[in-house]
Amino acid sequence: MSINQGIFSSIAIYISIFSLVLVSCQSDAGKDIPEVEGIEVDVELRRFEQDLFSLDTNTLEADLAELQAAYPLFSELYFQQIVPAKRAPQGFVEFIKGFITFPQIRSLYDTTQVLYGDLSAYQQDLEQAFRFYKYYFPERSTPQVTTYISEYAIGAFIYGEDQLAVGLDFFLGANYPYGRYNPGNPNFSNYLIRTFNRAHLPMKTLKPLVEDIVGTTKEGRLLDMMIQEGKELYLMDHLLPYTADSIILEMPEEDVQWLEDNELEVWAYLLKEQLFYESDWKKIRKFVEYSPNIPQMHPEAPGRTANWVGWQVIKAYMKNNPELDMVDLMAETNAQQILDRSRYKPPRR
Repeated sequence: MSINQGIFSSIAIYISIFSLVLVSCQSDAGKDIPEVEGIEVDVELRRFEQDLFSLDTNTLEADLAELQAAYPLFSELYFQQIVPAKRAPQGFVEFIKGFITFPQIRSLYDTTQVLYGDLSAYQQDLEQAFRFYKYYFPERSTPQVTTYISEYAIGAFIYGEDQLAVGLDFFLGANYPYGRYNPGNPNFSNYLIRTFNRAHLPMKTLKPLVEDIVGTTKEGRLLDMMIQEGKELYLMDHLLPYTADSIILEMPEEDVQWLEDNELEVWAYLLKEQLFYESDWKKIRKFVEYSPNIPQMHPEAPGRTANWVGWQVIKAYMKNNPELDMVDLMAETNAQQILDRSRYKPPRR
């Protein structure tokens, strides 16, 4: 559905003003996907949750020592921060014994194994993604990936030298009763758990790596945030070029379609409301954070609309500056310069 009423009625004025300094950028007809099959990668996929829950409780102290030796850095993080066993008053070994035998947690583990006992297809997805990763960042090493369960504590993170960890208990499907186990937790709203599935697993595994590569912005303006998020989406799309935009964006397909249909009107709204240089978090939060919609803009406008606009700006920036590569893009931190050099202008549909 196209926006054609309310505050967008003065769109032509603002677009005309901005067109004095911007050159039109046509929508991509398709992706320019490089050939990477010849790039060799060795993806080490480690199943920490399987190794943990297969420990023998009769020889637990010795088995835990072996487990920690096999996962020196990850196990320290896991037992200190994710499952704080080493800070437990009953002692480390007794805590782990209770953890791996507690019926509810054991059931959670069993559920993850029913769905993800075999991760060969997922490993193939990662291998393909890391071929693209090595293509764009040849000097970087291939990350190691470790799976675990945390009883819904943390979904994915990066640690050490670009090592990735992903919690399989965050990918049990939208029908899994997350809310029952952790009532009131906003992370388990229906809007968010719709992405807790196998289709989103590769993307969410890579997300901490992508965020680390792009880095954080020190500025608090919407422009800075949307360019940063746009770079993340651009990089993710190039690591997973065969993945649907709806998964890259973590949005329903109809939201992506709405953004594409209303690109010009969204751009005009951000200009009219002078939001690009706004730093009041209350005014800009829904434009960059997870939210079902942005009612002040339009009832159908999805949350993180500005991130999608930032992605379009980055596409235009790279298209209109063909001498730049992915490393150059990541090195450029001046959001205003990226916007200016992108010469972005939304197409008229």
